[in-house]
Amino acid sequence: MTNREAQIFQWIMENPMISQEELAAKAGIARSSAAVHISNLMKKGYILGKGYVTSGPDYCAVIGSAGIDIGGAPEETLVEGESSAGRAVRSLGGAGRNIAHNLRLLGIGTKLITAIGDDDYARRIIENCEELGIDISNSLKTVRADTAIYLYITDEKGSRKLAVSDRRIFDNLTVNFMASKMELLNKARMVILDTNIPEETIALVCEKCRAPLFAAPVSAQSAEKLVEVLDKINLVVCSKSEAEVLSGIRIQDKDTLERAADIIMEKGVKNVFVLTEKGVYCACYDEQFMQNSSNGKQVSVNGVPDAFMAGVTLGFMKHMNIRQMAKLGQAAAGITMEVEENINPQLCVPAVSERAKIEL
Repeated sequence: MTNREAQIFQWIMENPMISQEELAAKAGIARSSAAVHISNLMKKGYILGKGYVTSGPDYCAVIGSAGIDIGGAPEETLVEGESSAGRAVRSLGGAGRNIAHNLRLLGIGTKLITAIGDDDYARRIIENCEELGIDISNSLKTVRADTAIYLYITDEKGSRKLAVSDRRIFDNLTVNFMASKMELLNKARMVILDTNIPEETIALVCEKCRAPLFAAPVSAQSAEKLVEVLDKINLVVCSKSEAEVLSGIRIQDKDTLERAADIIMEKGVKNVFVLTEKGVYCACYDEQFMQNSSNGKQVSVNGVPDAFMAGVTLGFMKHMNIRQMAKLGQAAAGITMEVEENINPQLCVPAVSERAKIEL
């Protein structure tokens, strides 16, 4: 599904009786062009017949952070306490927003629930979401805090060395605010949440949401917010340090990594993906295995977990097994790490399909 097709499909989902003329007007295209997109959606199986009968909910709801990422990468070896010549990179970021962006590049209809301020950064985020077809209408805009900023430094190989995150604005995503969004969440194909939001809000979503829940811990510290609700989570993508928090054990080798995954599943998670230096360790009730990374070009790893989550989500939506889901996740992550920014605009279904060697 292309970006335009996903946008049109989302409008059809919201109003199955919408006319081609209305779709064309909303998209700013000719009616004949709208007809072509509708025909393509029918050929691909998203629309099943007259009256725009669809094949069920096709949007993913993402709850989490959105902000501005400011990064620095040295040209040569990073020296602590010294000023290093290098490059500064500024881009839109936030784990939730990044995941939503990647999902749209993969043609998945997406609704983002986040918090933004009343400032220039917020306007950039809104404009970008509108361009991508991400529905941000359910997000909170507040004057109580500035839009979030994530400041990081990498080494010359692109690996993150230091980071500071100002995410105070997400405290405004309260239980009461999220309770008003439950109908939207329950109608989603799945709900992805990152742990930048308050712990009590995560607990509410996990308790009340009927759609499959995917979790993206953004740090070992904030992974603690998930410990008490793992029995409500279908899928988690985490780092080794985050897996240690979720399992409660220290990961030192292959055996302890396997045991950590076992414990996380014993707590209720059905699909576990642990991103490591060598690849991704995958676990479900049927099997556990390490899937090694391909030796691709690495410029930056900053957006890798978010891209991996989007690839896994694509596989889940297509009812694939855990090995296929992991391959799609690694393919999306591999494409993303080839650029300095958090998002590689070249990410798309054909590129992921080719790299993963999976027909989509």
